[in-house]
Amino acid sequence: MRTLLRGGMVVSMDPEVGDLPRGDVLVEGERIAAVAPTVDAADAEVVDASGRIVMPGFVDTHRHTWQTAFRGVGADWTFAQYRVGMHGTLRPHYRPQDVHLGNLLGRIEAVDSGITTLLDWFHCSDRPENADAAIDALRTAPGRSVFCYGAGTPEQPDIAAEITRVRDQLPGDAMALGLRGPLMSTLDTTADDVALARGLGLRVSVHLTGGAPPSPRPVAAMRDRGLLDDRTTVVHGNGIPDDEVAMLADAGCSVSVSPDVELKMGFGPPAVAGVLAAGIRPSLSIDDCPSAGGDMFSAMRTLLAVQRGLDGGLTTRDVLGFATVEGARTLGLGSRTGSITVGKDADLILLDAEAPAVFPVGNPVGTVVTAGHPGLVDSVFVRGKAVKRDGKLLGADLPALRARLLESRERIAAAAGVAVDGSWTPETP
Repeated sequence: MRTLLRGGMVVSMDPEVGDLPRGDVLVEGERIAAVAPTVDAADAEVVDASGRIVMPGFVDTHRHTWQTAFRGVGADWTFAQYRVGMHGTLRPHYRPQDVHLGNLLGRIEAVDSGITTLLDWFHCSDRPENADAAIDALRTAPGRSVFCYGAGTPEQPDIAAEITRVRDQLPGDAMALGLRGPLMSTLDTTADDVALARGLGLRVSVHLTGGAPPSPRPVAAMRDRGLLDDRTTVVHGNGIPDDEVAMLADAGCSVSVSPDVELKMGFGPPAVAGVLAAGIRPSLSIDDCPSAGGDMFSAMRTLLAVQRGLDGGLTTRDVLGFATVEGARTLGLGSRTGSITVGKDADLILLDAEAPAVFPVGNPVGTVVTAGHPGLVDSVFVRGKAVKRDGKLLGADLPALRARLLESRERIAAAAGVAVDGSWTPETP
């Protein structure tokens, strides 16, 4: 099957292709076959992209998707309150069907807003059935998903059999391992988790910040044990000193920044300036929807405003690159997605450039980063298949799914004895 996206403003994020004020993108099967001002493909299905910005889909490199049902409940929480509220209070009441609904609606929300690739950092791993439910939801929802299995709690020392069981279901790059890490467990446990991941051919993702007990220099500790390499993604990285950031760069690690959550929960300024100075180009992620919005437009706008306020060092093209091509590289998918490049998978989005909020568009990149929002997402293609057209998701019974998710939320909240209207403030030690 051949599809021709004709006459759009093409933002390729590929330096060799550049931007086309008016261009065509030809898709053959799952792949991009041609990008040019004009492409001759008389036998292709034509999609009129005039009045649209055509660009690669966004890549979210870190989201706790299972928490979708409790959107907004933690809008005013600190990080300590989030841990008590989501993990200590609500998570014990999650059943597999609740996990499934959270992951399904969360992944649908992400693709609806233009996120074609998402890493689901899953740490509701209280029982194997929860993981199975999360994976099934990701397979059911449209979009490319990487299941990052949170290795468990410090009290679960033997995880090898479970991680291996899931790995058998998810070959290739469809799975990663979320480390407990030196901030949540011992360095020996971290070493065991990394060894397990390497044995199974898995990339790893680990939440790290600087100067926090029980490991005041977690990056150095991991470096000294040989636990860092180009398959390692550090999530957040706030407050990590420059010499440890240099260690990450020397090892080839990537960094995923979640600006909205980091700022509002008191992690400190995003680590972008430090990692860029060390030679790491970060990716962007949402983190959790109980505390922040689930779309990449918000994350880009927050990061640009904050970082330019701090040092003026970012451009809108930098930020859009973090949300697309750098995200793909972070997940080990740089050769497959993240830019409009011939031979890559056709993970594409079309944004309405004639909507009042953005019209007239002279600078597409600047417009997307500073004024974009989910309502502009007109069409979404994943591996060449349309999953959203003319502003409508295809193949999703949203009314039925919404009703089921509300039932799930109300049951969990009732079992936990908490309110979901913003009046609940978890008590922290």
